Amino acid sequence: MAEEIKHSDIYDIALHHRFQWEEAQSSYVILFPEGMVKLHGGAGEVIKLVDGKASVGDIVAILKEKFPQAENIEADIIGMFEMAVGKAWLRQV
Repeated sequence: MAEEIKHSDIYDIALHHRFQWEEAQSSYVILFPEGMVKLHGGAGEVIKLVDGKASVGDIVAILKEKFPQAENIEADIIGMFEMAVGKAWLRQV
């Protein structure tokens, strides 16, 4: 069972992973030794705020303010964290 993501949790990009804008893909990507993952839509907006200092709650607040028209944005952000942690793209600090 996946670990519950809490607003107080703080994450960083996992070791041996790199997050960056990839011009050739026209999107944000996560690079790791086995390959690359292209992040679609708001996924890049979430991950670019993951810095090992901001809590999940901080990131939710920032994105709610940046995208006030987005319905259910908090659930989408938490879902992105669940997926990224489950795939070991992020590590808890």
